[in-house]
Amino acid sequence: MSRGNIQSAATNPPRWNIALLAGGDSDERSISLRSGQAVCQALQERGHFILPIDPAIVSLKGMDWNGFDAVFIALHGRFGEDGGVQTLLEESGIPYTGSSSQASRLAFDKRIAKQNFDRMQVPTPAWCELSPHESFDSLLMKAKELGWPVVIKPASQGSSLGVSIVRQPEQLQSAYERARHYDEALIMEAAIVGSEWTVGLHDDEILPPICIETDREFFDWVAKYEDDHTRYIFDKPLPATCRQKLETACRGAVHALGVTGISRVDLMLDSEGNPWVLEINTIPGLTDHSLVPKAAQQAGWSLGELCEESIHRAIQRRPRRPHLLRRASFSTQARQRP
Repeated sequence: MSRGNIQSAATNPPRWNIALLAGGDSDERSISLRSGQAVCQALQERGHFILPIDPAIVSLKGMDWNGFDAVFIALHGRFGEDGGVQTLLEESGIPYTGSSSQASRLAFDKRIAKQNFDRMQVPTPAWCELSPHESFDSLLMKAKELGWPVVIKPASQGSSLGVSIVRQPEQLQSAYERARHYDEALIMEAAIVGSEWTVGLHDDEILPPICIETDREFFDWVAKYEDDHTRYIFDKPLPATCRQKLETACRGAVHALGVTGISRVDLMLDSEGNPWVLEINTIPGLTDHSLVPKAAQQAGWSLGELCEESIHRAIQRRPRRPHLLRRASFSTQARQRP
């Protein structure tokens, strides 16, 4: 799949003044800072003026967005992906990258996302909700109904934090407690046996799919961000009908939730080549270990070009409100030059 599969609207874009949000106080702060650093460098190399802002240090309430053309969101986890920062920016009238506050809320809570997948007939593993005080007997009954193995995960968390694959009853309680460390709202779903895939998208335009292979039990935090032996395979043999079903499932998932901008759909392919959507990441990682930059590079896009296109579409999708009059430039202190 070549660069031509994503249509660029940002031909010879102007130099923009961009507020880059990264860091925050979620459990994914460290990854967000790394994503922000990568985006900052990539956009600076493209000639844009970037002001990094860490919401854990600088309050965004009452922020003066005059002088900025747009906001690039590289916040992962709570406040960044749950619609919180998007709501604030919508109220301020400044264009920002990624999905709307509503789509972000739908995607961040896996319970709501899977309800929408089911309603829109997007294939997703069978699942059930777990209460904050689930008994062992109840856990066991639900696992038996879904069929072993099962996956227990927080409903609102990213980067595989708190996720466990449970293969036998003795593992249920510890997996439940591990997930509860990150969130009181949990889900249990049927574990799909097969190959693990991830697909980056820009709106509903597909980047090259990646098959993920790891020596760990699954693609967890360590495999994602620390293990240099994790394998990302672009040329995995895949029949045309399977690839078509995979791409259809990905587009169906983003349409079901109204997701826009750069996103990533995580899936499993079962032994018969059927795709099963696990979740959508509305602000996927953009670090040197992250998957969307790898897929973009495979398609012929640098990270800077991809981010630039995202900003351009954000400005088109969410025009500035009249009260935000663009200033000619940042102050000397605010400019971050390449």
